[in-house]
Amino acid sequence: MRHTLITLASAAAAALLLSVAPAGADPTPAPTYYVSLGDSLATGYQPDTATNEDFAYTDRIYAALRAEEPTLQHVRLGCAGETTETMMNGGRCVYPDATSQLDAATRFLTEHRGQVRYVSEGIGGNDVNHCLSGSGSGGLPDIGCITDELATIRQNIATMKSQLTEAGGPDVRYVGMTYYDPALAGWIGGGTGRLVANATAVANNVLSATIADANASADWKTADVAAAFANNDFGNPVTLPGIGEVPHNVAQICRWTWMCTPYKDIHANREGHQVIADTFLPVLTGAEPGLGSGSAAGSLADGS
Repeated sequence: MRHTLITLASAAAAALLLSVAPAGADPTPAPTYYVSLGDSLATGYQPDTATNEDFAYTDRIYAALRAEEPTLQHVRLGCAGETTETMMNGGRCVYPDATSQLDAATRFLTEHRGQVRYVSEGIGGNDVNHCLSGSGSGGLPDIGCITDELATIRQNIATMKSQLTEAGGPDVRYVGMTYYDPALAGWIGGGTGRLVANATAVANNVLSATIADANASADWKTADVAAAFANNDFGNPVTLPGIGEVPHNVAQICRWTWMCTPYKDIHANREGHQVIADTFLPVLTGAEPGLGSGSAAGSLADGS
C-alpha cells in the first residue's frame, strides 16, 4: 500500500503509551477509530495492477471523516475474496491473534470500546457470485443456488453484526452496504445477454433487501449502493464512446467498474469507489438515515 494505516498491534501500543504519560504532562487526545470490514471492494483491489490500491471506498470514507475528526485512525480489516462464511470462520486472510475477520473486529471493538466512532462493512457479494457464473457465457442465473445462498447470507450477516454491535456498544455508527450488479454489462451483447441482465437486476433487488433486513435486525444502517448505481433503471439511455446507446444502469456499470473493459472484471474502478464512498458517508455521519428493515423494499419498488 502507498500509505500506512493503523494496525491492531500499533493501536494497542499507542493506547499503552497514552496510559503511562507522566503526571502533569499535557494530555494527548485519545485516538478514535474507523473500522472497515468486508471483501475486495473494501480493500480496493484493481485488476490492472492485480493488487489492493489506496483509493478504495474505505480510504475515501476515512479521508472525509478524518477531515472533521483529526484524531481518527483507520483500522482496515477487509479481505479480498471474503464471503460471509469465511468472514465468520476464517480461511481467506490471516489476522494476528484472531481466527477470522469477525474475530479480529470483535476483539478490537471490545478492547477499544468508547473509542470506535464508525464501522463500515460490505459482505455477501461473493456468496452469490458463483450462482451467476453462467451469465458470462449466456446462461441464466441459477435461481435455486441464489435462493439457498440468500438464506445463508441473511443468517450469517445477522449473527455477525449482532456480535459486532454488542462488542462496540450503542454509540458506534454501524453501516453495511448493498451491491451493484456487474452482470448488467451482459446487456451490451444483445439477445440472451439482455435477458440475463434483467434477471440479475431482479436477483440483486432480492439480495439488497436481504442484506438490509439482516443489517436492521442488528441495528445497522445500510448504504444503498445498488440504488446509487441505478440498478433497476433500464430506461434513460446513455451513449458510451465505443459502445453506443445503453440503458442508464448498464452505463453506470461500464463507467464505474472494469466490466466493459478488456479486463471484464467486477471490481469498481477509481470513480466507482468514490460513488460508493459518497453513498456511505451521509449514512455514517447521520446526514441521511440509510436503509433499515422495511425501507429496502420501498426503494427497490420505486425503481431506484
